[in-house]
Amino acid sequence: MKRTTRLLPRAHPRGSKKAALRIHGTIARRLGVAILAGRYAPGDILGGEVESAEQLAVSRTAYREAVRILAAKGLVDARPKVGTRVNPQAKWNFLDTDVLEWIFETEPDAQILDALFELRDLVEPAAAALAATRRSAAQLARMRQALDDMQRNTLATEAGQNADLAFHATLLEATRNPFLVSLATSVGAAIHITTVFKQRSEPLRRDPMPEHRRVCQAIADQNPERARSAMRGLIRLARIDTSAVARSRKRSAR
Repeated sequence: MKRTTRLLPRAHPRGSKKAALRIHGTIARRLGVAILAGRYAPGDILGGEVESAEQLAVSRTAYREAVRILAAKGLVDARPKVGTRVNPQAKWNFLDTDVLEWIFETEPDAQILDALFELRDLVEPAAAALAATRRSAAQLARMRQALDDMQRNTLATEAGQNADLAFHATLLEATRNPFLVSLATSVGAAIHITTVFKQRSEPLRRDPMPEHRRVCQAIADQNPERARSAMRGLIRLARIDTSAVARSRKRSAR
């Protein structure tokens, strides 16, 4: 099925080459959000290059570059004489930081939320257990400092959110497993984006510090099983908070 309805607002007028570079990122984001929100379904063919560029009031070059961004993230497949087709979900790179952010631009699907927290539950408890046996004194000090900064600033602020990110990134670093460390960007993005999502309407009422402190203390005590259990508890409560916010926002939108 080919859809040609106007799903997106018009972009800025054509301008300099530098402006075009900014515009293609904006167009990629708008199209990406539309795909992830289900306004384009897998198998749909986006409008042609000329038609879409005119609809969005951008150059064909900017639109073409936007499509290349989406193709690199697995969201679309662009082929000459066929057009730009939305890929099935199995090809989407859900761990791409932009894709994660675009998912939460609207109201995320419950199944996507569940899948995201399943990933965290598979990775982070095991990482916490490894960190408990492999962390250095310097890494432990950084984790403690991150939690102090998080408590002082709260998750309602950018500084507090960055401190939370630093805690989880340092924990993965402390595993000394290069494959787990390589997940720090994606896992960190998932944590950060869900935190921002939870804070979007009103500050989180539950104090998130106790479970973070329990994880850190277990790592300090070099107790892998307690670290694993504490991290599972942290993720479970974060999942409950995020699901509650999503349900509340859906009720408000009715």
